[in-house]
Amino acid sequence: MMSGPTKTMGAITFAALVLTTAYTVALGSSGWLWFGWVVLGVATIGMAAADSGEAHAPPRRHGRPKPQP
Repeated sequence: MMSGPTKTMGAITFAALVLTTAYTVALGSSGWLWFGWVVLGVATIGMAAADSGEAHAPPRRHGRPKPQP
């Protein structure tokens, strides 16, 4: 399950793709825009991978459990 910030980053990445495509259709291709979108996409994939890794991590224990009386 993706966290809120990761979902937001995914929405921003999708919006950037739409805007970059619209710019390319209207005014011609810009390599820097596509490069920026690829960097944003890789960062989004990294965030999603980090979120999925946290979901499967075992819970951490702090200290030794106290004996029951």
